[in-house]
Amino acid sequence: MEIKKRLYLILASIFLIVVIGSLGYYLLFNGHEKLIDCIFMTVISLTTVGYGEVIAVTGNPPAQIFTMVLITFGMGVILYGISTLTAILIEGELTDILRKRKMQKAIEKLSNHYILCGGGETGRPLLCELAKSRELIVLIESDKNHIDLSLELVPGLLYIEGDATDDQNLIKAGIKDAAGIIIAIPWDRDNLYITMSARMLNPSIRIVTRMTDPKIEPKFRKAGADSVVSPNFIGALRMASEMIRPAAVDFLDQMLRSGEGNLRIHELTIRPHSPLAGKTISESGLKNKFDLLVLGAKDADGNIRFNPEPSLAMEPNMTFIIMGDIRNIKKVRDISMVKPG
Repeated sequence: MEIKKRLYLILASIFLIVVIGSLGYYLLFNGHEKLIDCIFMTVISLTTVGYGEVIAVTGNPPAQIFTMVLITFGMGVILYGISTLTAILIEGELTDILRKRKMQKAIEKLSNHYILCGGGETGRPLLCELAKSRELIVLIESDKNHIDLSLELVPGLLYIEGDATDDQNLIKAGIKDAAGIIIAIPWDRDNLYITMSARMLNPSIRIVTRMTDPKIEPKFRKAGADSVVSPNFIGALRMASEMIRPAAVDFLDQMLRSGEGNLRIHELTIRPHSPLAGKTISESGLKNKFDLLVLGAKDADGNIRFNPEPSLAMEPNMTFIIMGDIRNIKKVRDISMVKPG
């Protein structure tokens, strides 16, 4: 918005100079000269094109003095405008505006994407994991340095530069069409406010939020959070796991941090219209066709079955925990979303 204000100021100043010059000539000659001639005289004087006098300024001291003052101040305004436009082009501000406008159009076309609020120490690892999982992401971040660091990790990242507590930025990020929002700002107060706003803007969106103070978790739940995560609590569990089950932790780390970074644990929800609905695990081809390992199954009542047998039917609204190459996981999830023709 700053660049728009500067451009508007330049245009308004030039317009004001032209109006003052035209009216000045008109009044100096007591209205005997046509207004269009006064405007023309003002423009050619300011631009110094040298067309000659349209109205008789020479020999009229007041008109000559007015012309000198007009040219002096008018040229100052014009030179300021030229230097400002040059600076805008050199600094890339105009290019930045066009790029952001193009990016906003790309965001408007998204659906079932994820919004990440905060690109700081917690947000950037989240970005990497979402990108490796080949999810569509829109970042909302007010700190330009955090945005630059995020772009280094995820080139081509779509983002909104602004405060996530502003509902307009949530709307720009496409919250009404988003599948989920992750709120990873360091301050509980802001996270709580964004949680409440997100739930109001999209009642069906999944909300995962960061929490520092465990005492206010009930407030997050009442505000509409589906899941509340405490980095301190998770860090404590990780330290305990490093002590008593280092091999298991190392396995998960190798899976998540491998050079290719393609092996993931994910979930597959069976929709009523899914081509997989009603088939058994073996009939679905998860293992034979897509080389995916089924770790567990959760039915519509919330009951979880670990290492389900291949003959288990994949009923609608069941969720299966699967592990394998993220590309194969994405193929299966895309197939499960296809509606029968």
